[in-house]
Amino acid sequence: MTSQIYNQKKFIPTAPEKGSFPLDHESLCKKHFLLYASCLRRNENDNAKCREEAKEYLGCRMENNLMEKTDWTKLGFAEKKPPAEQKQ
Repeated sequence: MTSQIYNQKKFIPTAPEKGSFPLDHESLCKKHFLLYASCLRRNENDNAKCREEAKEYLGCRMENNLMEKTDWTKLGFAEKKPPAEQKQ
C-alpha cells in the first residue's frame, strides 16, 4: 500500500546467477557437507586445505540436482599440471 501512495514500483526479487542454490531438505548431501565443515574447523577455515571435501560436496549436489551441473574448471577445480621440466 505504501508503494502505491508514493508511486514507487513494486519490488520483485530475483535470484542471483551464482552463489545460491536450493536447500538440501532431504539431507542427500549432509555427510559430504559435514565432512567439509569439519575440515574447515580443523584447518582454521583455510578452504585451500579442504578442496577434496569441497569437490565431493559439490559433486553430490550436482548428482542430486541441487545445483546446476557445471564444469569443474568453472568451479575452480582445474586439473593440476605437472611442473615443467627446467631447461639447462
